[in-house]
Amino acid sequence: MLIPVPAQDSDPSEVAVSRAMLDGHTVVFATPEGAQATCDELMVTGEGLDLWSRVRGLRKLTAVGRVLRADSAARSAHAALLADPAWRTPIRWADINLDDFDGLLLPGGHRARGMRSYLESPVLQDVVVSAFQRDLPVGAICHGVLLAARSVDPATGRSVLHGRTTTALTWQLERTAWQLARRTRFWDPDYYRTYREEPGQPAGYMSVQQEVTRALARPEHFRDTTDRVQASGRARDSMEDSRPAFVVEDGNYVSARWPGDVHTFAKTFATRL
Repeated sequence: MLIPVPAQDSDPSEVAVSRAMLDGHTVVFATPEGAQATCDELMVTGEGLDLWSRVRGLRKLTAVGRVLRADSAARSAHAALLADPAWRTPIRWADINLDDFDGLLLPGGHRARGMRSYLESPVLQDVVVSAFQRDLPVGAICHGVLLAARSVDPATGRSVLHGRTTTALTWQLERTAWQLARRTRFWDPDYYRTYREEPGQPAGYMSVQQEVTRALARPEHFRDTTDRVQASGRARDSMEDSRPAFVVEDGNYVSARWPGDVHTFAKTFATRL
């Protein structure tokens, strides 16, 4: 079971909870150069997301950061991840051989500093194409779906998601977090936007939802929920409660929107293995 991640800034919930939910499977991590990765530290601690974060002595006082960071279950899973020998000894992206794996899981993360190399990697895009060609179980959550959308099968000239149904980080969720954090983390206003629109592009054009949708056969193949609890962005799922989660299955492909879906997403993906 393979989980590729960037060198830094992957989402701690999506990586660590997925690993925990795949207990019983041999998990191998892959990073650009085979060195141990680090998850987005702001999403682990919540420190640095409040107006006063740069005031000496106040950084550890979190309000907005407490809401946006990983929840207690995910932070516990992240602590266990750091102690996992598989996390400490990843393979290189270039050394991935899908003959060695029976599934591929693509976590997300939003911070441009680390995520762009992951989302734009031709090596990983080739891995994703090969996984779909082999009909391996593939799971993608949040920006991980964007990596899949950008993976173009040379046999068809289309994204591997063309003709499939999927969800991903929605523009509603992305915009809400961005608008909040751009005010409280004013010195880094685009922390929650991996890509920003160019002049002349409409609002949200470079959002995950809109880019993924452009890769699909039909716009309606992008799935979102109309359920108020699931759409609110205020409730997260857990081992015991899948009610807040929204997960889409299409054959051996499983997708989800954000860290609040991750327990249900990983549990659903595990059934494919």
